[in-house]
Amino acid sequence: MSTSTWLTTEQKAHYGRFLRQFRRNQKAVIGLGIVVSLFVIAIVTYFAPEIVPYDPSATDVPNREAAPSLQHPMGTDDLGRDVFSRVVLGTQISLYVGFVSISAAMIMGTTIGVVAGYYQGLIDESLMRLMDAMMSFPPILLALTIVAVMEPSLNNVIIALAFVYTPFIARVARSAALSVRNESYIEAAVARGESDTYIIFREVLPNCVGPLLVQGSINIAFTMLLEASLSFLGLGVQPPRPSWGLMINSGWAYMGDAPWIVLFPAAAIATAVIGFNLLGDGLRDVLDPKGEIIE
Repeated sequence: MSTSTWLTTEQKAHYGRFLRQFRRNQKAVIGLGIVVSLFVIAIVTYFAPEIVPYDPSATDVPNREAAPSLQHPMGTDDLGRDVFSRVVLGTQISLYVGFVSISAAMIMGTTIGVVAGYYQGLIDESLMRLMDAMMSFPPILLALTIVAVMEPSLNNVIIALAFVYTPFIARVARSAALSVRNESYIEAAVARGESDTYIIFREVLPNCVGPLLVQGSINIAFTMLLEASLSFLGLGVQPPRPSWGLMINSGWAYMGDAPWIVLFPAAAIATAVIGFNLLGDGLRDVLDPKGEIIE
């Protein structure tokens, strides 16, 4: 059975309008192009790492701090490792951290926000005050504290980032749930005797998808930037794994003699952050969500 048979005429028209508006939005198209390119790089190098010209961990001390050339397009670092290979493979870590941490934050935050917005009252107050308390800490400080208490590792960074961005997702989910809580179709579902679980999953949650997609895409950019910051401080991805933040950390002392050690991973971070921000802004323009987007 084709996918189109599952969609009503109204839904088909809605998705058609979305695609047309998306294609007209330059920010969304450029952002999607950057994001897709990053994914292609990460997936291809994951399944075929041999296409990367050099082993990212292989040192060549006699050839250290070599300037960009045909042999080493982005030069070599202080240990003679190929910067290009390390930047390319670092894409895997950044995307993995960004998507896994935000996916976890989306699950927890959406659950908390929708439950708070639907039930309101004491449940809403209790959950949102907890979220406000978490948001009172700067994200970098809260992430640093969590990772320092646990111990620096890739998985602990993901846990910390998921915990840090859960309240941001929860606020948006609550706002979206509140905006649809008193709609006529919700009242009709209540009048039919539908359970709260049915109403939340079949009526409330689908109408929260738009603003949550926007918030999630924007937060992915911030998680990638925060992961790079943690790695730069030595509390993120640990050597010898190629992380953009770790590369900047190990190369900043050589900025005077070999600036390319820092400039290329920094450019990779900037490109990824700009791509996800453009995609998020474009989606916000296309979907025109009424919920608040927290950056």
